[in-house]
Amino acid sequence: MSLDKILSIGGRPGLFHLKTQTRSGFVAESLLDGKKITVGFRNNVSILSEIAIYTLDKEIPLREVFEKISTKESGGKTSVGHKEEKIKLEEYFFEVLPDYDEDRVYASDIKKIIQWYNLLHDHGIKDFSAEDETVSTEEE
Repeated sequence: MSLDKILSIGGRPGLFHLKTQTRSGFVAESLLDGKKITVGFRNNVSILSEIAIYTLDKEIPLREVFEKISTKESGGKTSVGHKEEKIKLEEYFFEVLPDYDEDRVYASDIKKIIQWYNLLHDHGIKDFSAEDETVSTEEE
């Protein structure tokens, strides 16, 4: 399962796996409890592979942040829970991504990233590398 099929739906907790598309939206399955829901096009939906985190000089895709967390934790879950104090969350995130933009990345964003990483880890999604990266062919 790649991050292209994992969704965050505004107003709903946790993450969802995209199952199928319908005429009026799509069907998604919750990673928290396994329940299937129908989601209309009016809902605010974000695909995890499209989310990026601000740094001081550019935006880094969320999958790269997940890779850095995985490297820091040696493939395990985070040493900090998403319900920790703001200071602890920011210190942890600074260790993972030292050049993140503190003015544009809020503690609530860090909470979501940690919560999402642990949820994906619990569901066996541990490979965050881009699957569709094109390999350059011969040099001309």
